Amino acid sequence: MKNSNPPYAASAGREAEELLSAPAEWDLPPSRHLHYKDVLMQHIDHDRTPATQARPTPRRRLTRGVVLLPLASMALAGALLVTLSGGDDTSAPVTRAGQANSASATLNRIAVAAMATDATPVQDGQFVYVESLTRSNEGTLGGPVRLGALHKREVWMSQDSGPVTRTGWIRESGKGAVMPGQTIPIDSSDAVRAGIDHPTYKWLASLPTDPDALLELLYDQTRVDDGESKEQAVFSEIGELVGETIMPPANASAFYKAAAKIPGVREIPDAVDAAGRHGIGVTREDASSATRDEWIFDKHTLAFLGSRSYITRDEAKGVPSDTLFGTSAIMQRTVVDQHGKTPAKTDS
Repeated sequence: MKNSNPPYAASAGREAEELLSAPAEWDLPPSRHLHYKDVLMQHIDHDRTPATQARPTPRRRLTRGVVLLPLASMALAGALLVTLSGGDDTSAPVTRAGQANSASATLNRIAVAAMATDATPVQDGQFVYVESLTRSNEGTLGGPVRLGALHKREVWMSQDSGPVTRTGWIRESGKGAVMPGQTIPIDSSDAVRAGIDHPTYKWLASLPTDPDALLELLYDQTRVDDGESKEQAVFSEIGELVGETIMPPANASAFYKAAAKIPGVREIPDAVDAAGRHGIGVTREDASSATRDEWIFDKHTLAFLGSRSYITRDEAKGVPSDTLFGTSAIMQRTVVDQHGKTPAKTDS
């Protein structure tokens, strides 16, 4: 009998099991360490920059490239300058037959499923904890895409309505982590209040649940990176919000219904997340930025599993491509009372 999973999915699954069964290294005290090499350079540049030139570093673009929150726009810019080689996408080819209607119907089914879920309100002083598996582009700026090793990533997102300069904490472990086991603050150069750049549970609960009204708000408040379309920026923003926050079911449902109204959204019958899990994919390709974002949902429960990000063509050579430069899988999402602490494991 043939193996129904591609070699990548099997390999990712084994890596996921090893990571999740590895002994914890979480007893290190919180300390001010810098994350990726790019983060180090950003802090150096920030220290040398006059205060009058300081700009806030929003949390957007978490799913694009799956990098540290304040640097996501840098990751996108770097990804668009790379020579497109080294991708390892093994997803099924995307077909366009009936894609728009199919994606809309699927997103509306996902919205119905989201409405039926439970969400415990998150209080001020608590943290939304998300554990994921991730691979991201470690290639040099202008060089080929080189996906790093699969590794564990944990974030604790503050629910303080602000204004705050520290919006959360991040910790990574495993072969692909730059500073494994160290809990690192996620800082903004300017204080931010609860909002699209600091999405607390209370802020998300305050948003309209009418999808048209919500979409209008997102179009108004979402920042657009150079070279991308407004539609892609909003699609990516929704992906981040449903992927790494906790919100009331009615709001989650509204986000999926709003996404169904964005032009160019398509369905992929079979997509694989970073943990090797197969699911239904919902994607949008952006001609302006030559990128494609993909969300992955469980085929049975329709729960959000993870995401993948692609560069769709080689700008320099004009050669069509679909190069994977980031992938993630959400393994756990809950509420904790202190950053750096993980929820108790269950035997389920």
